[in-house]
Amino acid sequence: MHGYPTSSHMYRNLIKDLSHKYHLIAPDYPGYGRSEQPPISEFAYTFDNFSKIIGALLDKLDIQKYSLYLMDYGAPVGFRIASANPEKIDSLIVQNGCAYEEGLEAFWDPIKAYWKNINDKEAENTLRGFHDANGLKWQYTHNVPDPSVVSPDNWEIDLRHLERPENGAIQLALFYDYRTNVPLYPSWQQYFRDYQPEMLIVYGKDDYISWIGS
Repeated sequence: MHGYPTSSHMYRNLIKDLSHKYHLIAPDYPGYGRSEQPPISEFAYTFDNFSKIIGALLDKLDIQKYSLYLMDYGAPVGFRIASANPEKIDSLIVQNGCAYEEGLEAFWDPIKAYWKNINDKEAENTLRGFHDANGLKWQYTHNVPDPSVVSPDNWEIDLRHLERPENGAIQLALFYDYRTNVPLYPSWQQYFRDYQPEMLIVYGKDDYISWIGS
C-alpha cells in the first residue's frame, strides 16, 4: 500500500522483480494514481474509508492469507486491516510507517497545527506546498547524496494526478484526518505484542519526515 503523495507507480519495479515468486497487487487509493476521484461531497477521504476499500478488495479477490507492504500512508491503512484480521496476516513489511508518536517529529509541526485549527491558513499554505512541484521533488531528493540518480518521472507523474481539480482539497482532508490515527497507536501496539507478526521494518537513515519510535 502506497504512501503520500505517490501511487502504485512506486512499486512498478518491485512488482517486476518479485512477480516470479509472489502474487502481488498494488491498489491506488481513491484520488491517487489511476483510481477514480469521487467528489468530496460524495465521498469522505479518510483512512478508515481507505482501509474499508482495501479490505473489500481483499474480500472480493478472496485472499484469505497475505503479507502487507506498508509505506507511509499505507501504514495506518494496513495497521487497521491487520489488527482487525490478525489471523489473515502472514507478515508485515513496513517502510517509513509510524505507529508511535515519537515518529511524528519536526516535519509534522504544521500538520499538528492544522489538527488544532483547520482554519489556520499559515499551516494550510505550508501543507499545500508539500505537494506542489518543488515540494514533491524535495520529498524524493531530500538528504539523497546524489539526487541525479532519482528520476524526475517520479514527482512529475505524481504531480499530474495531484493537479486534478479538487485534489488539493483532498490532500488537505487527509492531512486533517491523519489525527485520527494517533489515538489508535496504543491498540496497534497491543496488536504487535499480542500477535507478534513477523515484520521487516525499513527506515531511511536520514529520513526527515518519519522516524521509528521504540
